[in-house]
Amino acid sequence: MSILKRFLFYFTWALVAFLAAFIYMRIILGPKPESTSVLMTMFSLFYDYAFLHIGLIIGSIITLLFILIDVLYLKGKLKFGMKSLFIRFFILIFITVIVAFIHYLLEKVIDVI
Repeated sequence: MSILKRFLFYFTWALVAFLAAFIYMRIILGPKPESTSVLMTMFSLFYDYAFLHIGLIIGSIITLLFILIDVLYLKGKLKFGMKSLFIRFFILIFITVIVAFIHYLLEKVIDVI
C-alpha cells in the first residue's frame, strides 16, 4: 500500500474516531443550553470549550489506540474488503466504549479528573 493510500486510510479512521468521541461528549454534556442571559452565554462558552477540548483529547486517545491495534495486529490478519471494514469499525466502537468507561470511572467514581 502506498504511503498516500495508507495516510488517507488512517486519516479516514481518525475522523471516524473523532466523530465517535464527539458523540460521546454530546451524550455526557447533553444539549447545548440556550443563551437567554449573560450568565447563560458564559455557560454556553464554557460548554463549547469543554465539548471541543475534551472531545479532541478523547478522540486522540481513541485514534492512537486504534492505529496501534491496526498496525500491530489487524494489518497482518485482515485482507482489504467489506468484512475487514466492518471488523475495524466494530473494533473502533469497542475502543470508544472502553475509553468512555475509563473516562467515566476516573471522573465520577474515583474523582481523579
